Amino acid sequence: MALNGVRVVELAGLAPAPFCGMILADFGAKVIRVDRTKAGFSMDTQARGKRSVAINLKTSEGVALLRNLCIQSDVVLEPYRKGVMEKLGLGPQELLKENPGLVYARLTGYGQSGMYSTAAGHDINYLAMSGLLSHLGRSGEKPYSPLNLLADFAGGGLTCALGIVIALLERTKSGKGQIIDASMVEGAAYMGSFVWKSRSIGMWDRPRGENMLDSGAPFYDTYKTADDKHVAVGAIEPQFYKQMLRGLELDEAQLPPQMSLSDWPKLREIFSERFASKTQADWTQIFDGTDACVTPVLSFDQVSSHQHNSERGSFVKDSNGEESPRPAPLLSRTPAEASVDPDPIIGEHTMEILKEYGYKTSEINKMLTAGVVECNTTKAKL
Repeated sequence: MALNGVRVVELAGLAPAPFCGMILADFGAKVIRVDRTKAGFSMDTQARGKRSVAINLKTSEGVALLRNLCIQSDVVLEPYRKGVMEKLGLGPQELLKENPGLVYARLTGYGQSGMYSTAAGHDINYLAMSGLLSHLGRSGEKPYSPLNLLADFAGGGLTCALGIVIALLERTKSGKGQIIDASMVEGAAYMGSFVWKSRSIGMWDRPRGENMLDSGAPFYDTYKTADDKHVAVGAIEPQFYKQMLRGLELDEAQLPPQMSLSDWPKLREIFSERFASKTQADWTQIFDGTDACVTPVLSFDQVSSHQHNSERGSFVKDSNGEESPRPAPLLSRTPAEASVDPDPIIGEHTMEILKEYGYKTSEINKMLTAGVVECNTTKAKL
C-alpha cells in the first residue's frame, strides 16, 4: 500500500483525529493509538487498522515512554488543546530536535494562534466561524448544521491527512519534517472555497435557501415519493432538465421558464405533486439510464445493495459483519486495504508495540507492575 513503512503515533481523541488516523491506516501506515490507562473502553469508532498501546502520562516514566515512541516514528497526530503537549515536554519543538524528520500534526478547532486558540468548541462552532454555516439552511429558517461532517471530518480529519501526506512527500526532498497546524475553522472554510470564490459571478446573491444550490431551485432539491421515501434532483443544465421533465411527463411549453426565479415556488409545487404520485422504486426505474440527474435517496441499509455500489464494492464488512464505506479514492497500483479485524480495545497491543520499539520483556513487565502501561487482551470468542 502507498503508506507502507510509515509509523504514526496517534494520541487518542474524538472524531476528527481518529478519522485522520484511519485514513492513514487504510492506505498502509502503521498507526499506533496511544490510549490512557484505566480508561475502560474506547470511544474511537474509526479505529480500523490501528493498534492500541495504553500509557499512563501522569507518570514521568509514561511521558518518557511516549517520547521514545514519537522520536522513533514518522508522524505524530495530536488532537489536544494548545499547550497540553508542551506541559508534558513533548511539544513539536522538543521532539523535532531529537527527530528532525518528524511530521508533527496538530489538529484543533481554532488552530495554534489567535484569541480562540485555547477555547473549547465543536463542529457547529467551527462551521459558524468559517462563514459556511451562514449559507446552510432553508429559506426563512435559521442556519442549519448538516451533521458534524464539514468541520470535524472534511475540514478537520481529511484536511489534516492531506497535510500529513504533503509533508511526508516534501520530506523525501528535504529530509526534514515540519509542524502542521490544522484548524477546523480554516479547513472548513477552505472546503468552501467554491462558495467564497463564486460570489463574484452572482451565484449567492439571494438570501440563504433561495439560490440555485442551497435548496432554492426546484430542480436542485429532494422530493417525497408516494411511499414516504425521497428522490434527489440535480437537473441544472437545460439538457438534463428536459430529461427530468420528460420522465415526469410534463410539457416544458406549459411551464414557467426554468430560470425564472419568481416562478420557482410554483415549479416546486408542480414537481412535488408529480413526485408524490409514484413510489421511489417507480421513479428509479423511470430515470435509471437517463441523464435527468434524479436518484433515490438511499438509507444506510440500502446503499451496499444498490447495483452501482455493489458492482464497485463501495462498502465493506468487518469480521463482526459491521458495514462501512470502503477507503477512497481508488489507486490503481497501491490501493488501500480496509482491515477487517475488530477495532482494538485499549492496551490490546501494548506488549507487541513496545517490543517493536526496542523494549525487552523484562522492561515491559516492570512498567506493567508500576502502572506505567496497561495491557489488555481480547476475550476469546466461544
